Amino acid sequence: MEYDVAAIEVLEGREAVRKRPGMWIGSVGERGVLQLVWEAVGRAVNQSLPGQGGTVDVTLTRDGGVRLADGGPGDPFETTGDTGGPGLETLLTSLHAGPDPGGRHTVAVGHPRVGLCVVNALSSRLRAEVRREGVLRAQEYARGVAVAPPATLGPADRSGTTIVFWPDTEVFDSTGCSFAVLAERFRQVAFLNPGLGITLTDERPAGEARAVMFRYPGGVRDFVAALDAEAGSLLHEEVIGFEREDPRMAGVMEVAFLWNGSREERMHSFANSLATRQGGTHVDGFREGVAAAVTVYARRRGLLTAADTDLDVARIGEGLTAVVSVKLDRPQFLGATVGLLGNTAVRACVGETVQEHLGTWFEERPERAAEIVARLVRGLHED
Repeated sequence: MEYDVAAIEVLEGREAVRKRPGMWIGSVGERGVLQLVWEAVGRAVNQSLPGQGGTVDVTLTRDGGVRLADGGPGDPFETTGDTGGPGLETLLTSLHAGPDPGGRHTVAVGHPRVGLCVVNALSSRLRAEVRREGVLRAQEYARGVAVAPPATLGPADRSGTTIVFWPDTEVFDSTGCSFAVLAERFRQVAFLNPGLGITLTDERPAGEARAVMFRYPGGVRDFVAALDAEAGSLLHEEVIGFEREDPRMAGVMEVAFLWNGSREERMHSFANSLATRQGGTHVDGFREGVAAAVTVYARRRGLLTAADTDLDVARIGEGLTAVVSVKLDRPQFLGATVGLLGNTAVRACVGETVQEHLGTWFEERPERAAEIVARLVRGLHED
């Protein structure tokens, strides 16, 4: 059989998504359902953040749906000149109107970012309600196709957008998703975006619904304190933390860490709110900055002699709990899983800033500094 251009099957829009869902969301099991939730929540979060600390409410409904409500300005259904982007109806029906690449001010809740059109196409039903300029409007879809044009339902006393969708049983092997997995990811996003509140309510269990609320004004400092508490630490050490913008890397870094009495290292890193489980240049810079600050302090205090080598980055991890988060205009990931950050400028920027900040912290707290540095240097001498 001869294969030529006539044999190529071109799929477009919702047809393409429904015929090959795995290409868009990776799975027709729970992982795929979660991807739909991440996409819809990501849109809601980014609608809420410009309002300086809004709240996103996520509800797992008793009938198998997912409802997301934000307190943003409300997405107009139609594209208008003042929105700076496509209207909600276009976002729900056109793959070409999917999410932009995102910068430092865009929160990525899941990866890949596939757009609301994919959520709509893979849902048996979807309902969108918009409260904007004192008016409530709504539109319903069935498997990605609009049932009717947007309709005006009456007045609205607040602004925001609510989207409810039901993952399609014709597509997914199972349409349920884990409350625990959702809660852990929303908790991370709230830690990494101070002021943002995310509530998660599960109406599915028989009896009373369960609900949790995540909001952390202290950002990554609160994250490190929580990680340390979860590890069972009883020392309640001071969290070292800072935030700094650096134009050389076209972004901002948010770093927090502490040393406790354990021998374990707990390192968590993120780029644009996505977990970088393989690390990357931000983690390399952090380690190098800490090692440099410890080495300088140790030599100044006579804990390292001229014959001793500088402290290696591998030495700093004992008892260390750290969160390193960067938000970049143009993040560059190595590989398709976004697990490894590759922006070269980030390494030096984070390293220099960590060394400067930790060096100052050491000078202001000489007793605690001597204790931490002596412990790290002692390990060097014991080898």
